[in-house]
Amino acid sequence: MASHLQKIKLVTNPNYKKSGPKSYVWLMQKYGFQPTKEGPYFVGNNIREQAEHGAHALYGGRAHMQMVLEKKTGTNTVGEVTAEDVQNDALYLAPVSIGTPPQTLNLDYDTGSADLWVWSTQLPPAIKRAGAATHKIFDPSKSSTFKNSAGSSWKITYGDQSSASGSVGTDTVVIGGLSVEKQAVELAKNISAQFQQFSGDGLLGLAFGQINTVTPRPVKTPVENMIAQADIPKTQELFTAKLGSWRDANEPDQGESFFTFGYIDQATITASGQQIYYTPVDSSQGFWQFDSTSATVNGKTINRRGNTAMADTGTTLALIDDATCQAIYDAIPGATYDNDSQGYIFPTNTTEAKLPVVTLAVGGKQFAIQKEDLGFVEAKPGFLYGGIQSRGNLSFDILGDTFLKAIYAIFDQGNTRFGAVQRKELTQNLTPPPAEG
Repeated sequence: MASHLQKIKLVTNPNYKKSGPKSYVWLMQKYGFQPTKEGPYFVGNNIREQAEHGAHALYGGRAHMQMVLEKKTGTNTVGEVTAEDVQNDALYLAPVSIGTPPQTLNLDYDTGSADLWVWSTQLPPAIKRAGAATHKIFDPSKSSTFKNSAGSSWKITYGDQSSASGSVGTDTVVIGGLSVEKQAVELAKNISAQFQQFSGDGLLGLAFGQINTVTPRPVKTPVENMIAQADIPKTQELFTAKLGSWRDANEPDQGESFFTFGYIDQATITASGQQIYYTPVDSSQGFWQFDSTSATVNGKTINRRGNTAMADTGTTLALIDDATCQAIYDAIPGATYDNDSQGYIFPTNTTEAKLPVVTLAVGGKQFAIQKEDLGFVEAKPGFLYGGIQSRGNLSFDILGDTFLKAIYAIFDQGNTRFGAVQRKELTQNLTPPPAEG
């Protein structure tokens, strides 16, 4: 391992408060899917007027149908989804230094998106004042290496019409001991209420560059630039993720969480007692997507012919097809689907012996989800919201932290493949996770 390469230790977001429905609604926003199970939230069609340059206008625009996230508020009544209904799924944050001298921000490392955006001094004064106590705000004027990218802009918009947007510049970005020169940095100029409640200082997108939102031309992601600038070895054009948990405090690794860039942590591989299993990635949609054509529940195989899954470090839950989801909760005594929570729930006092062994395929190999992660958070007194839920009408699975905490994940960009090693835990800590509060 090159001496300048190092682990980037992740910290659990201190302001993150678990909520099953809020995390589920976040995923509905992020991926734009329609739920196939009953619940308060759904995607509706609204007719909107669009002005010539894309701004919404009351008059003089062109009418078009737009998918909008909505909420049932009563019998035959529908309301808007507000900032109180959703939260960004950034359970883990890690440092990134930008500029000269460096300004260090805590960002969400997200393999489900491809934008590097940050809170900046270009935000309106009221938002900066409100965020000053909880956010590090990047000031490009204090960096001698920052250069504005004239004519470039970026915008992220979700299904509830929440958005973040702004200008673009380039600067030196340091990630895990790697200095990436002239990296595009997207400066937030406007953020809606939903983005203002995001506890991180921005986002580090680790998906493939074709889904980057910068216009008129997408920009390279930090990993793409690391490869182009030969910042990481030709044989190790990759990054890895190990996501620990408070539940693992008594395990040998004490729940350690980290990312690495440019190398694989051999101590983690050795501790697992296994070899890395690799499967090809289909990056055509910009995601870390691979075949996942089967699952097992207590040893019974479920055929999922043609199914694919994507690994998303920016998501807490795992979302899978309805049939497999149903099979999992059918194997848990007392589990049921709860319309109010818009998700499967099961009794808090379920013992380890009563929880099923659930595995999902990565390519041709099965990987078991830790039983301790089958329960996400308290849904209502005596019941837990499940860590695995329905993906609605999405055509692929989204494997977030519920799955990723069970493996050491290798995102091999140079070889367009995804690697996994089953992590070994001595015990399953079934202590009920605290509810939002």
